Amino acid sequence: MAHEIPTAELGPGVQLPAIGFGTWQITGSSAYESTRTALDVGYRHIDTATMYGNEEEIGRALRDSGVDRSEIFITTKLPPSQAGRERQTIEASLKALGVDHVDLWLIHWPPARGKSVPVWTAFLQAREAGLTRSVGVSNYDAALIDELVKETGETPVVNQVAWSPAQHDERFLADMRDRRIVVEGYSSLKNTPLDDPRLVAIAEAHGVTVPQVVLRWQLHHDIVIIPKSTRRERMVENLSVLDFSLTAAELETINAW
Repeated sequence: MAHEIPTAELGPGVQLPAIGFGTWQITGSSAYESTRTALDVGYRHIDTATMYGNEEEIGRALRDSGVDRSEIFITTKLPPSQAGRERQTIEASLKALGVDHVDLWLIHWPPARGKSVPVWTAFLQAREAGLTRSVGVSNYDAALIDELVKETGETPVVNQVAWSPAQHDERFLADMRDRRIVVEGYSSLKNTPLDDPRLVAIAEAHGVTVPQVVLRWQLHHDIVIIPKSTRRERMVENLSVLDFSLTAAELETINAW
């Protein structure tokens, strides 16, 4: 791999690469080709979901890539509509992906009020059964997470949320750190005006692009990034955010958006 991607430890022997390949809205042959390309240029963390409808194509790409399964971190997610059908859902995901386990399984969105704890309990059972190596949530706030912990004694290892300079929330990050939960940020570029002069100036100072600045800023906050692209050159560009660092002043400028 061209870049040594840092990792976050989710549990004994479970290392989550800090840069992953997001696959939301990439379907059909494009999902296959993009995942093959991502693996080819050095990604080892693939993020998908039942809701994305692309697990089968991703599974085929994983097999055809020639990369050993043990080297690839796979995340998928349970849609809230499948609350009560957790076991069937993960078994369908595993079949589509062509693997006997995933590395991380997330509750995609909080299900209806009062349903989170039973879903979480089923997630813990799936982990015990070896269907997933770790379990977490997506789009949860601290109070919802505390409810899971209070009822089961088990804390999600990851919380995947929308994140961008405009959505930056130090209190939320502190709440997650206090609970030792790794934050993954999605839609950071989609939710950012990439022509903003402040970002353009920072990008020019480093000889990089504005998307690279936004992604690098997230990594400085220990937020795992999962940018998506169907273009090889953009995938390479997203991986190369490890090649530069932002100054304290630049970070403060973006934080204070």
